[in-house]
Amino acid sequence: MKLVPSDDVETEPTDVRRSPAPKPAARKRMSGLERREQLIRVGRRLFAEHGFESVTVEQIAAEAKVSKPVVYEHFSGGEVDGKEYGTKEALYAVIVDREIAELLRAIQSGLDAVHPRLILEQTTMAMLTYIENNDEGFQILVRDAPTGMAGAFSSLIADIGVRVQHLLAREFKRRGLNPKLAPLYAQSLVGMVALTGQWWLDERKPGKKDVAAHIVNLAWNGLHGLEVEPKLRGNY
Repeated sequence: MKLVPSDDVETEPTDVRRSPAPKPAARKRMSGLERREQLIRVGRRLFAEHGFESVTVEQIAAEAKVSKPVVYEHFSGGEVDGKEYGTKEALYAVIVDREIAELLRAIQSGLDAVHPRLILEQTTMAMLTYIENNDEGFQILVRDAPTGMAGAFSSLIADIGVRVQHLLAREFKRRGLNPKLAPLYAQSLVGMVALTGQWWLDERKPGKKDVAAHIVNLAWNGLHGLEVEPKLRGNY
């Protein structure tokens, strides 16, 4: 038996009106401080990947999805050692200052140790840990600085060397060695750790603790066997 729909049954109207789709939520406008931090993050990544000379203000603005005037607003140029520098240099300088402060904080804790061997171990581990956790920042530090601006990493290494030389001078006096040579040995030690760190940045093998142990082995045992008046053995 075929059922016929009753006229009393309400049928769904053919022109059902759908509710309009909700509008996408408006993007929250960044505060001035938030925008500045965003530009620093973008610049940090681009400088690390491409180097200072290859990065442009246009590229920074495009990556941050802002106009060039916004970048100019947050990082105006200035003067360093009598030389004018622009927006890109200003952004670079802020990034480098932050990285130097971060690395110095890490290394300073090692310099506070009492025993010379612990100082060597802790400062070496601090340097390698910084590299491990801040590879972009370290890439920026070890690259050549812009024309007219001092090399950040070389200046930093020299500064750390000055701090270490006072510790070495005391140890040299205790062992009957010439304390006037402490600056030479301090720069050699700090440079050895820093340059090995640059190599390890790309290699990452062996592990951090193994690399630190080998650096300390060479430095500490080398210092233990120092001659009072070293001589070259070849005919020079």
